[in-house]
Amino acid sequence: MTTHRVPNLDPNAAQRMLRRARGPAASSWLAEEVAQRMMSRLDWMAQLPSLWLHWEPVWGGTLGHGKLLEKLSKARAWVTGPSGADLSGVQAMGIPNWAFWRQRTPVWLEGSEPVDMLWANLSLHLQPDPMAVIAQWMKALKPQGYVLFSALGPDTLKEVRAVYAECGWPEPTHAYTDMHDWGDMLVEAGFAEPVMDMETITLTYATAERLLADLRDYGGNAHVQRFQGLRGQGWRRRLLTELDARLPRTPDGQLRISVEVIYGHAIKPEPKVPMQSTTRVALTDMKAMLKRGPKKRDI
Repeated sequence: MTTHRVPNLDPNAAQRMLRRARGPAASSWLAEEVAQRMMSRLDWMAQLPSLWLHWEPVWGGTLGHGKLLEKLSKARAWVTGPSGADLSGVQAMGIPNWAFWRQRTPVWLEGSEPVDMLWANLSLHLQPDPMAVIAQWMKALKPQGYVLFSALGPDTLKEVRAVYAECGWPEPTHAYTDMHDWGDMLVEAGFAEPVMDMETITLTYATAERLLADLRDYGGNAHVQRFQGLRGQGWRRRLLTELDARLPRTPDGQLRISVEVIYGHAIKPEPKVPMQSTTRVALTDMKAMLKRGPKKRDI
């Protein structure tokens, strides 16, 4: 399987963002909003999961995690995150209906029981090698299990990018991947029936100061050519001045920026056994094939 390195993304900066500790009620507003919008897509599913996995729950919205636990109240849940991430907050949100939970949502590890659904909100665009992550998703899912994910698209913060370009500054964020490329990567990884769609969320702000605070809350800049040192007060004043002067405004004078959100859904297909003289099949795949039984033939 080929790799698909994200252009101009600093992997160390991206991992620092994903690992940063936040309280259960302190995930970014944007992450919680997108999680809520993603949740409506569960209503389209023919079957809800009995066991599901939340990928990067601290980054993707801990309040959203709690709402998922309520919506999927009859299902068991696991959580997983990057090495060094503090998952204690979301673990404590687990509903202790099963004695083996011991009052906590268990952490999913490589080799754990495969799940019916994998939920990944707004973290894929921060992965230096997203194909490696998508391959992990495949391993985590049962055959006929599905992934629901979201990511930021290329038009995100296009107005802020334009301001930086006009001022001759380095890019404010790394490049985001187009939804068609995400679909191609899912197919290349072995997923079936990928469905991709997107929407643009328009955010408005009374002041550049409030906008800047939200941008920092949403994650910051992981571009490899970003300024590496600490900026002074002079730089901050210049940034606020330029944003206030150059960003587009709504008819009532609010500053306006765009956030493109990409949503994806794909299914892990049933395993296919190649016709060879000697064939090796994973035990989990063999169990799945035996449960299906022989195909019925038309008479």
